[in-house]
Amino acid sequence: MKIYVGNLPYSVRDAELENLFSPYGEVTSANVIIERETNRSKGFGFVEMPGKTDAEKAINELNNKEINGRALKVNEAKPREDRPARRPRY
Repeated sequence: MKIYVGNLPYSVRDAELENLFSPYGEVTSANVIIERETNRSKGFGFVEMPGKTDAEKAINELNNKEINGRALKVNEAKPREDRPARRPRY
């Protein structure tokens, strides 16, 4: 199950995100989304857990949990919507 994690502190990186979810079960991937131009976190990421039961428990336990003064928003990730192509920046 793919999980969306929003309102992350900007200091959190992939390993810390994985460590946050690992007490609830196996984590197959944990990725904080990074802005290309500045190499800074965008404040959200995704975690994948193979066990649906473990993933649901992690969502229930971590949603609204405060990390470094920020309340996390944790829920099942929605499928990515097709978006129109972006115009190139000049």
